[in-house]
Amino acid sequence: MSRIVVANDQSIAEAAELLKAGALVVLPTETVYGLGANALDGRAVARIFEAKNRPQFNPLIVHVKDVEAAAEFVVMDERAKKIAEVFWPGPLTLILPRQEGSAISDLVSAGLDTLAVRVPSHKVMRQVMIQAGVPIAAPSANASGEPSATTPKHVAESLGDRIDFILAAGACEVGLESTVLDLSGDVPVILRPGAITPEDLQPYLGIVDIDFGTHEKPKSPGQLLKHYAPSIPVRLNAVDVKKGEALLAFGSIKFMGVEGGGFAKDLPEERLKNLSEDGDLHEAASHLFMMLRELDQPEHKAIAVMNIPNTGLGVAINDRLKRAAQQG
Repeated sequence: MSRIVVANDQSIAEAAELLKAGALVVLPTETVYGLGANALDGRAVARIFEAKNRPQFNPLIVHVKDVEAAAEFVVMDERAKKIAEVFWPGPLTLILPRQEGSAISDLVSAGLDTLAVRVPSHKVMRQVMIQAGVPIAAPSANASGEPSATTPKHVAESLGDRIDFILAAGACEVGLESTVLDLSGDVPVILRPGAITPEDLQPYLGIVDIDFGTHEKPKSPGQLLKHYAPSIPVRLNAVDVKKGEALLAFGSIKFMGVEGGGFAKDLPEERLKNLSEDGDLHEAASHLFMMLRELDQPEHKAIAVMNIPNTGLGVAINDRLKRAAQQG
């Protein structure tokens, strides 16, 4: 298994040195844990795809310390500068045209003429970036297609000894991957919903479209049809619990029944997780991947998921759940 080390001055310095040397280092962010490599080092970036068993046509996000660092690699128009001023550091990724002669490995952008960049807010991640002095390519730290990892334990379970070092800093605050906003064209388009919603962006950009489609050659992470998927089926908008199913609940389950008799509230703990008993979408987002993983057990026939309101952060939660429910 990989070495899990609690974040402190010494381990942060070690993580930075490992990144500069071409190693794979798992890093905490405010969204999910990321599998990091030096984005300038094509050989290190290739190891990300190998460790995750990730298709090489699926681009990665580059994490940088500030707007000035981003501008070294992408062309930032006035829209991008304004959005960065408001939302960076934070859980927002911008897709922008690559700077001509950009030193970022072509593997990162899957050969596209655009690049996805983000300035994360997590204190530990920022310290590593500053000490490493290199841009960090970092998709979620889990095997491709699985639910993203929001704790060091989930990372170790998913990737095992395929990585060199896990820098541990507790559970992730947001719990969903960053919103991905494409500003490479005339019309702003969200390619992956997240904690930053269209309503948040509209005061600065006007109308913001959302692309919920799936793409054989995606422009953004999270656009593959089957993604974030447990090993057992996921059944959405459940109003009851079928025989052998586990339940991923949201809000009150007082009157929810179980096929054959009984109530969902009486299910054993290993078959019942509630994203938020109070119906809080932010709490639900922070619990989503963790609880999907906890219910993803071979003794369960499937995971029944209660309805999530499709407003605000619920749009991002439902996007992940729909992709998790894809079979085959």
